[in-house]
Amino acid sequence: MELTDIAIKSIYAVIVVSVLMGFCSYAVLAERKISSWIQGRVGPNRTTLPIIGSIPYIGRFLTRLGVFQPAADGLKFLFKEDVTPGHVNKVYFILAPVLSLVPALTTVVVVPFGYFENAAGEVVNLVLADLNVAILFLFAISSLGVYGVVLGGWASNSKYPFLGGIRASAQMISYELAMGISVLPVFMWLNAPGTEGTLSLVDVVNSQGGALWNAMWMPGSFLIFVVCIFAETNRLPFDMAESETELVSGFHTEYSSFKFGLFFVGEYAHMLVGSAVVAILFLGGWHPLPFMTWADFGVHGWLAGVLSVGTMIGKLCGFMFFFMWIRWTLPRFRYDQVMRIGWQMLLPLSIANLIVYTFVIYFLERP
Repeated sequence: MELTDIAIKSIYAVIVVSVLMGFCSYAVLAERKISSWIQGRVGPNRTTLPIIGSIPYIGRFLTRLGVFQPAADGLKFLFKEDVTPGHVNKVYFILAPVLSLVPALTTVVVVPFGYFENAAGEVVNLVLADLNVAILFLFAISSLGVYGVVLGGWASNSKYPFLGGIRASAQMISYELAMGISVLPVFMWLNAPGTEGTLSLVDVVNSQGGALWNAMWMPGSFLIFVVCIFAETNRLPFDMAESETELVSGFHTEYSSFKFGLFFVGEYAHMLVGSAVVAILFLGGWHPLPFMTWADFGVHGWLAGVLSVGTMIGKLCGFMFFFMWIRWTLPRFRYDQVMRIGWQMLLPLSIANLIVYTFVIYFLERP
């Protein structure tokens, strides 16, 4: 790899991580605003800055919108007293929040967010590493996020956090298998007999360009994958690891200040990456419409890059809204219900879905 390519990749990595962290902070604001809208109450609308907040009309509008709230929350977590209880295992207690966040940031390496055409007319994909085994890398690394939760619960040396950590590990095992099986029809369709095999996420998006999106003709795979994403990210109605009404606050009960903030950011980072993967696998990625690509609209060059990234971000934000909508609409499942859904419903359904699409793809691809 040339020095110029390394510089471009480094800049892109910094931009992606910075944007992801910024999205995480404002996803918290979006959640509070959306929850207040659903529940008919007022969300954050008082935090302001001394100079910007005093600008006529604009300052008041931004204050009421709550755009300064993430900065206030971040500074609060940074400067609050960081309490470490004396009964915890200090090394693992401090390490757990980092292990919760790092896998989400690592998986961004293989997630494509768009493309552009350079001066030579070549298509350059906006992805740090277009691995041929991207989906395997994604599943392998993202599943490591549960280690931070389990380690935090165990290192806290307290009953409620320990129960939350055990629940998280059981939930991950229960839903990981169904999630993996649900995406197999996508890659079976992508890797037609006689073609070079690939598990690249870029190839998945390209296969949906000018064609029907996978969610439209594989609704079973799409629905199973979406339910599993909710379970893998510990979001309601699958937040067994936290369960405030049962476990006080679950695995992070003993955490405070910046370490608690890292757990919080890690959860939203996993949600953002999960939303991007849903858009890539089932919603056409950066393609604007089924059967249509940006090239069909005569869009090329850097404009194609801007619009493709904008399309991906739009789909990502749409699924993030769905995450939040479900959280503030459905009640939490009981633990036995979560296990029953994973093993007795989703796993058999994913296997049946795989068998059905094996025959469907076989007959569609017959010469």
